[in-house]
Amino acid sequence: DIAVIEHVAEAAVVVTLYATGLQIDRALKLVAWRGVVVLLCVVMPLTIAAVTLLGVGLLGLSLGAALVLGAALAPTDPVLAGDVGVGPPGQGDEEPEARFSLTAEAAFNDGLAFPFLLAGLAIAGEGGTGWIGSWLAIDVLYKVVIGVAVGVIMGRLAAQLVLPLRQEGRIGADLDGWLAVAVALAVYGVAQVLSSYGFLAAVTAGLAFRRYERDHEKHEELHAGAQRIVQLLELGTIVLVMSMVTLTGLEVPGWEGWVIGLLLVFVIRPVTAVAVLRKRVLATPEERGFVAFYGVRGLGSIYYVGAALGTGVLAPEEARTVLWTTLAAVLVSVVVHGITSNAAIRGLEFRAEADAPTR
Repeated sequence: DIAVIEHVAEAAVVVTLYATGLQIDRALKLVAWRGVVVLLCVVMPLTIAAVTLLGVGLLGLSLGAALVLGAALAPTDPVLAGDVGVGPPGQGDEEPEARFSLTAEAAFNDGLAFPFLLAGLAIAGEGGTGWIGSWLAIDVLYKVVIGVAVGVIMGRLAAQLVLPLRQEGRIGADLDGWLAVAVALAVYGVAQVLSSYGFLAAVTAGLAFRRYERDHEKHEELHAGAQRIVQLLELGTIVLVMSMVTLTGLEVPGWEGWVIGLLLVFVIRPVTAVAVLRKRVLATPEERGFVAFYGVRGLGSIYYVGAALGTGVLAPEEARTVLWTTLAAVLVSVVVHGITSNAAIRGLEFRAEADAPTR
């Protein structure tokens, strides 16, 4: 039942995005976020384009279905990328640049990839070009702006309400995790009612919450509670989704689908990221290589596919191919990135310590 996969992954991603917003301390200045801007505005569209071309050329998908596949596989997953991201709030601008870039990219690209997914569905369902005007006005402009606005307003209101109650002990510390779930789902619900992007609302709500009385001592405790829930959601969702994987299903995309997953992890994301990340964005080759390679694919991709297939727009055979190709790419990412991430982080930190006296 694709609806089960969609909604379980949706809940996990929403809470994770809110928790991710809570842990980002970086000042909201363009110069401090230039690496993230490059990843979102250049690397993600290039990745979508590359996967779309492979979907058409290797898998024989229609343009609309291939674009859905590209939009699903492009975002870095905020749930599974947490291990290579920044730590809890309170580090300020001392956050490692490479890990901050990955964290912030994963936080925002799950929402920003949605217009491309909707474009793919429009091509598959309507064809032609008559949908482009409404797509730009509604799916790109309106939904992005309203989603961000909902997150900023509700995140700040939640902080104004919660932090005094938490300070006075009227909200127990053992409920911090469920408090994060409540805020995240409330923000997401309002954004959905307004037909905007709930993922963008969730992460901007976390950012706005964090910036209300930024030095408040309870921020770290609230984030720790949220992280406990996130870890439970991550584990439960991965177990649920992987329990649905069958050998028959993994044969659906054929060798071509598995090649796309391997190319995405080892070639497309690393090459495009390294090509556009310059020294003024990330200082060392090690940092650029770390950010380029660890574009983890996970629950965000699974949610996107579930949402697309739930519309019924794609032809059944193409829907099966898109679903199982996505799962194949996620499996490759989980194995490769999961095995190598700890060693890569240690190497990055060792190099940073070695270079510290000379910087």
